[in-house]
Amino acid sequence: MVTSRDVARLAGVSQPTVSRALRDDSRVSEATKVRVRDAARLLGYVPSEAGRALSSGRTRRIGLLLTELDSQFYSHIIAPLHRELEQLGYQLMLHTETADNDTIAERLVANGLDGVVLATTMMDSVVPLRLKDRGLPFVYFNRTSSLIDADAAVVDPAPGYRDAVEHSVRLGHRHVGAVLGPRNTSTAQSRERALRAALTAQGLNLDEADVRRVAYSAEAGEAATAELLASNRVPTLFFCGNDVIAYGALNAAHRAGLRVPEDLSVIGFDDLPEAAWPIVDLATVGFDIAGMARAAADLIVRRIEDPDAELERERFTSSFRLRRTLAAPAVR
Repeated sequence: MVTSRDVARLAGVSQPTVSRALRDDSRVSEATKVRVRDAARLLGYVPSEAGRALSSGRTRRIGLLLTELDSQFYSHIIAPLHRELEQLGYQLMLHTETADNDTIAERLVANGLDGVVLATTMMDSVVPLRLKDRGLPFVYFNRTSSLIDADAAVVDPAPGYRDAVEHSVRLGHRHVGAVLGPRNTSTAQSRERALRAALTAQGLNLDEADVRRVAYSAEAGEAATAELLASNRVPTLFFCGNDVIAYGALNAAHRAGLRVPEDLSVIGFDDLPEAAWPIVDLATVGFDIAGMARAAADLIVRRIEDPDAELERERFTSSFRLRRTLAAPAVR
């Protein structure tokens, strides 16, 4: 195996100079850097990440924590997050857990990470508190905790819901239902507030009897929608907490023999790539998911490299995507 000492001998410099030159240290002349890089390239030398970590005190590894392993939403953030971190000189390490509890923080710290992106945080999660206690930098992506403030990349659902509700009212919808996300997530809470505000602005009310709050899954969305469809007075339009819940709502309508959008309209949230597939063609409220993932990468690197920087929250605007699953209500 080629070592830095081999590179040093070929370049005619000391071994510490090789390390400094490959780190682009300003104390090494440009001519020496070129000579060292040429020698390393000729020998096929790859610097040891472990060695770099020992010399710099950093591993340049950032964790992405996911506790909802079957979530379709979070699978779409891994690639843009990885690419942005790679450009910034960091590696993305995926950490998956089946529960959100304080033992996760211990494992994250033990893995020698420089920082963590928290992507599936519950409102009452203790993980952010434990990470702060142990001095491990972190940022929130999409969801936040109510227990501690931190840098965050989140979405503002209000603009998209205003457009969606206004369009629905113009089509003639007056009786609206909702299958929303779980109460203990910041996303479900902010979306419900924005949806109710948009409906109120149009003179509509979201009756609690027409609301269900479920896990962000197609199965939960289907079961909740089926329950609402069995009621005496079925809404003409369902707003769903995310696209995956909306997929479940579409399944429930199909099983009940209802046509979408002729008998029932459905609107999701997130605008996942699958929502635009012709076979689905889901009307939804969307935002720049990839852009938000890149922002989270930038935020965590900034926090690592400038621990005393002011907290920053990047809010991504939302907009309504009109597609086939929304149409004028049928006369009942």
